[in-house]
Amino acid sequence: MTTSTLNSRKVVWAVWLIASIFYAYQYILRVMPNIMLNDIMNQFHMDATSFGQFSGVYYIGYSLMHLPIGILLDRVGPRKVMTSCILLTVVGLMPLIFADYWIWPIFGRLLIGIGSSAAVLGVFKIIRMTFSEKRFPRMLSFSVTIGLIGAIYGGGPVSYMREILGYQTVVKIFAVAGLVLALVTYLIVPNVKSKIEDSVLSNVKEVLSNKKVIWFCLFAGLMVGPLEGFADVWGTVFLKQVYGFDGTLAASLPSLIFIGMCFGAPMLSFIADKCRSYLGTIIGAGTLMTVAFAFLILFHLSSSILTLSFLMVGVCCAYQILAIYKASTYVREEVAGLTTAVANMIIMIFGYLFHSIIGGTVNALGGPSVQKALIYGVGVIPIALCAGTIGYIVLFSWEKVVKHKS
Repeated sequence: MTTSTLNSRKVVWAVWLIASIFYAYQYILRVMPNIMLNDIMNQFHMDATSFGQFSGVYYIGYSLMHLPIGILLDRVGPRKVMTSCILLTVVGLMPLIFADYWIWPIFGRLLIGIGSSAAVLGVFKIIRMTFSEKRFPRMLSFSVTIGLIGAIYGGGPVSYMREILGYQTVVKIFAVAGLVLALVTYLIVPNVKSKIEDSVLSNVKEVLSNKKVIWFCLFAGLMVGPLEGFADVWGTVFLKQVYGFDGTLAASLPSLIFIGMCFGAPMLSFIADKCRSYLGTIIGAGTLMTVAFAFLILFHLSSSILTLSFLMVGVCCAYQILAIYKASTYVREEVAGLTTAVANMIIMIFGYLFHSIIGGTVNALGGPSVQKALIYGVGVIPIALCAGTIGYIVLFSWEKVVKHKS
């Protein structure tokens, strides 16, 4: 498929849909450890620290490959890059089926993270390639909504499949699904290359030297704990041990965060546009998440209150879309695409930090079977949320001062 083919409206939407489905697929793989924690720990004889590394190393591969894959998408084209990365995630699943020693699933998890980075960057690339810049936040929010359906099906439904079929059979099913997705991607996604005039090094240097972009992304990273620390992995075991919920309920409740984000993706974009304040919307979302997680830690809430709380947290988690887009407005248009890659890279690095800190804390205080250990481990999340929100308040105040002086 070539550039001229993109003139067809149906083809444009098909290409966008394939990229969004890849985004959903990698989300399923991302949240799988949340459901299969005990299976994986027992099979490979892992403690909480090792499992934290297993979960968190995904974010190392995911984050560190953002720049190389972003550059490859521009210079090689999305067809080859996205197809190769989907196949890489399938390879990353293989140690869970065939390996016996714990180092191999950790290495496989790293490969899944590397391959998955092409999902969100592929979405960025294809939206900018097929739609106008004005429609970027809206189309990205729709892609995130589709992607989060994958996260939802990585919760309760996958937990049910695991109980009926066994966890290794479920892994095999998703490996086959990955092979099918890779074939469809290669056949449908165009191989369009960007015309690059500036050197890669100068563009990267321009983005990384922009202090406003970096601070903006660091504050956003501090706020990813509810999604990439709690909902991804530690939520199910926390609700089992601390709240005493059964396995199905404990697995389903964290999925509500992803359901909430499905609605939050278009909702927060709409609110930010109407209020004409992306920063103000992000600050509001951060405040609500801080309060919700403080209550989760300090009080023993009912399942109905947790349902509403997690849905609200999910809506607020869509702040990431606003943060990534807003960061790209601080640079010239020619490097906006690279900036979105850098922004997502920095934000996702915090996923590894959250998993490592939570896992290390839990292990130091007795392991995932000890209530106190889980309370202190998950307690890192509201502290980081508060710090990130305060950072944005300072940035918001500074922008208002600068705007008033000008």
